[in-house]
Amino acid sequence: MRIPSIALLVASLAIPAVAEDTSSSGTTEENAVERAVPSVTVTTAEIAEVQARVPVVGTLVARQEVQIYPQVSGHEITELLVEAGDSVEKGQVLARLSTDTLAAQLAQAEAGYQQAEAALKQADTALRRAQRLRDTNNASQAALDDAIAAQANAQAGLAQAEAARRIARLDLNRAAIIAPVSGLVVERNAMLGALSGGSSGPLFILLAGGEVEMSAEVIETALPRLSIGAPAEIEVAGLGKIDGQVRLVPASVDPVTRLGKMRISLKAAPGLRTGLFASGSVIAAKRDAVTVPATAVLSDDQGERVQVVEDGVVRSREVRAGLLWEGRREILEGVAEGEQVIARSGAFFRDGDMVKAVSAARSGEETEDETASAAAEGTRRP
Repeated sequence: MRIPSIALLVASLAIPAVAEDTSSSGTTEENAVERAVPSVTVTTAEIAEVQARVPVVGTLVARQEVQIYPQVSGHEITELLVEAGDSVEKGQVLARLSTDTLAAQLAQAEAGYQQAEAALKQADTALRRAQRLRDTNNASQAALDDAIAAQANAQAGLAQAEAARRIARLDLNRAAIIAPVSGLVVERNAMLGALSGGSSGPLFILLAGGEVEMSAEVIETALPRLSIGAPAEIEVAGLGKIDGQVRLVPASVDPVTRLGKMRISLKAAPGLRTGLFASGSVIAAKRDAVTVPATAVLSDDQGERVQVVEDGVVRSREVRAGLLWEGRREILEGVAEGEQVIARSGAFFRDGDMVKAVSAARSGEETEDETASAAAEGTRRP
C-alpha cells in the first residue's frame, strides 16, 4: 500500500517543476524578441560651426615692386650706400655718380644764360633807341621793325638758356640716386666703376613699405566663392601659419591650366621674403548651423536623406545638405536641432524598422568596457 503514497509524492514534486519551466520559457521568448531588435548607434543633431575653404598655392611676392634706374647715363658709379636687405626711407641716397662732367655742363649752361641775358639787354637798349628815332622821324619803320625782331630773338635766346641751365642743374642733382619711396632693398645690381645706363636692368629694386604678399593660384571652379577681404590661413615655408586676407581676385583664367592668379595680403611677420613657397586656404564661408556626422547622410539617385530614430522606430527623412567640415555635414532642411539620427550604417535600415538606439558616447563606453573585460579575462586564463 506504500506505492500510491510514493506516486503521490512524486506527482506533488513534479507540479512546481512544470510551473517553473513555463515561467522560464516565457522569459526566454521575451529575450529572443528583444535580441531580434537590432541596436544602432545614434547621435544628436547639434549646432556647430561649418566652413567652406578654397585651397591655394603660390609664392611670396612684393605687393608693390619699385625699380630704380639712373636718370642720367654714361657716368661712373662712384659710391654705393646700401645693400640688399637694408631698409631705406623716402629721399635717402642709395648711390652716387661722378659729377665732374655734370658740374662742367652746369657751368657751361650758366655761362650761356649770362650771355643770353646780356644780349637781351642790348636788344632792349637798341629797341628803345630805334623807337625814339622813329618818333622824331629820324629812322625808318624798317629800322624799328628790325630792332623789334632782334629784341624778340634775344628774349627767346634767354628762355632757351634758362631751360638749358635748369636741365644741367637737374642732371647734377640726379647724380645722387635716391629712394622714391620708403621700403626694403631686395636687389642691388649697381656696381662700383660701372657706367650708369650701361645695362638694361635697374640699379636697385625696392619693396614699397616692405610689404610682402602671396601670389596664389586657384582653380576656376572656386572663383565664384572668392571675395575681396575674405580671411585666409597660409603656411609659409620655414615660418609656419600666417593670417592673411584676399586683396585681389583673379580677373582672368589661364586657358591652358584653368587656374587664376589672386593676391593675398599677409600679416607682417619676421622672415617674410619674396620667393618663399606658400600654401593654405581661403575661408570662403563660416557660420553656425545644424550638423550631423557626415556618415549619417545617405545619397542615391533620389537625393540625400538621413535616418531619424523616433521612439525606437526608423524614419527616413529627406534633407538638403550643405557644407562638409571636420567630419560633420551641414543640414539646411529636413532635420532639426536635438533630433536623433543613425550615425552610421543607416543604409541597412528602412522606414518603419524597429531599433534599439544606443548613443554614440555610450556605444564608445561599452566598447571600451568590453575591451577592458576581455583584457582582464585574458589575464585570468592559465
